Amino acid sequence: MPEPLIEPLSTSAPWAMRVELSRGRRYPESPHPYRSAYARDRDRIIHSRAFRRLEAKTQVFTIRYSDHFRNRLTHTLEVSQIARTVAAALGLNTELAEALALVHDIGHPPFGHAGEHKLDELMRFHGSRFNHNLQALRIVEQFESPYLDFPGLNLTFEVREGIVKHSHDYIAAEFPHLAEYLLDLLPPLEAQLIDWVDEIAYNTGDLDDAREADLLDLDALRKEVPIFAQASAQIDAAYPAGREKLKFNAALKSVLDHLATDLIDATQRRVLSSGAASVDDLRRAPHRLAGFSDTLVKRNAEMKRFLFKHIYNHPAITEDRDRSVRCLEELFVYYLDSPGSMPVTHEDSARTEPRHVVVCDYIAGMTDQFLLRKHQEHFGAPASSAAGQTS
Repeated sequence: MPEPLIEPLSTSAPWAMRVELSRGRRYPESPHPYRSAYARDRDRIIHSRAFRRLEAKTQVFTIRYSDHFRNRLTHTLEVSQIARTVAAALGLNTELAEALALVHDIGHPPFGHAGEHKLDELMRFHGSRFNHNLQALRIVEQFESPYLDFPGLNLTFEVREGIVKHSHDYIAAEFPHLAEYLLDLLPPLEAQLIDWVDEIAYNTGDLDDAREADLLDLDALRKEVPIFAQASAQIDAAYPAGREKLKFNAALKSVLDHLATDLIDATQRRVLSSGAASVDDLRRAPHRLAGFSDTLVKRNAEMKRFLFKHIYNHPAITEDRDRSVRCLEELFVYYLDSPGSMPVTHEDSARTEPRHVVVCDYIAGMTDQFLLRKHQEHFGAPASSAAGQTS
């Protein structure tokens, strides 16, 4: 795979988000003696209950296939590793990038995107919406409250902004409750990177797990995904007698490296050609500057199409997923129609907030198996293994 065409920048690029320029926290705190504000944010996220619950939320495959599969927590750690590497190569703030990577999936409900889509469908019926990024903001602002001096985790503005804007641009007039997050401006480059490193992690990770589940047709993969075919051919030529599994691993690592290298190179080229000399310049750019080159956008899309065609819609995945999502829907309706059925704290909240919102918050915070146990308690149906879709 090609090396970067431009030499890596220093670790203090002029468009890096400098911690001393942070807009600070909602509730002022004294500086820590040896940790930056973004390092403290990272640590608060890691120590949160919502972060720990990611361990029991499915990525794609359940443990009934193998105990080697990724869950949403291990996926998040892989995203964090790639984010730090890419941010460092671009001279960005690695602590901010790491904090944003660690928090990016914290608002996911049970059963991955399938669960998210079902919750959104149920909330639309009541004139509301569900979005895992905005749910993550509610978690760090409201639901995680381990401190005596303030509610929530009291994260810096830039981390909260990145939670909201890392993968989506919002129209200010349509989201007045998000007005404080500078919706007319782009987020810093550290936040712009997160969606791309997320794709690198889950596309390559899902292929790896699919092979572990014995659902991966390598001939079809080579035929339909040229970036893997090229890497595989190079590994075969270098190790003709190598074990097939190890050659697959090497090819997939080469694909990951190629995607990360291209992300660094293409982003750096766009930033330099934009003439941006500060974070403010990047915020006011006409479009986001982080991303793959046009060629790798195409290659990455081919990999995603392969995963949807052969893996995410495989009966071994969809049967579990659909059954689990039906459990989610039935529990939502049950809690909505049964006052007193939720824990006391949630029932108290339902006296001052719309009940459907509180029910959604309760279900969204559940792990996969906890939801299935609750379903079995209330409906007596056997709890099946849960399977999410993708990150």
